[in-house]
Amino acid sequence: MAPQVYADRMSTHAKRERLLLADLLESSGPDAPTLCEGWRTRDLAAHVVVRERRGDAAGGLLLKPLAARLERVQGEFAAKPYEELLQLIRTGPPRMSPFALKQVDEAANTVEFFIHTEDVRRAQPDWTPRELDAVFEDALWRRLESGARLYGRRSPVGLVLRRPNGQTAVARKGTPVVTVTGSPSELLLFVSGRQDSARVEPDGDKEAVARVHEARLGL
Repeated sequence: MAPQVYADRMSTHAKRERLLLADLLESSGPDAPTLCEGWRTRDLAAHVVVRERRGDAAGGLLLKPLAARLERVQGEFAAKPYEELLQLIRTGPPRMSPFALKQVDEAANTVEFFIHTEDVRRAQPDWTPRELDAVFEDALWRRLESGARLYGRRSPVGLVLRRPNGQTAVARKGTPVVTVTGSPSELLLFVSGRQDSARVEPDGDKEAVARVHEARLGL
């Protein structure tokens, strides 16, 4: 399937973030650092391709018994020419893949591609925040709100996520409570395990804040 045909049936947010990620990976080159521990840009590109093209291996992202297979398959893809990986990202998944469905693409890839784009951007010493439009921030908030309990399930203390407009989502019930305030995009990065790079304002007991900051948050 031609890249343009696939792009035409992708949803707006997922399409934009996919192409932004591919362009950034291309401009950064295959050996640039990322926020993903142990991964260079080549490894991140291989992860994106395997996740939506090799369902037989991608299960290792969630199931430990399949982790070894995932590592092997991802290593095989990482060894491919970098330009080939970028082309596979741009053209999207095969027609028969669940990710080829517009609704699945929007639900599963908008956040995935946004976060990985920031993984590349924020690993650079001179990065600056992107200016995201309100519609996209609202879309990210809806996904954060619906998945808050999953993102915060490993928090060692109570965790509340708050937008500057006052909207809140409970990521973890418990005491003491830490309230983290920021834009939906920054909150998503925080609860995805990128606490060091997220521009948010935590509020709560000093020790509790430190424990959340050091926790392994995320899906």
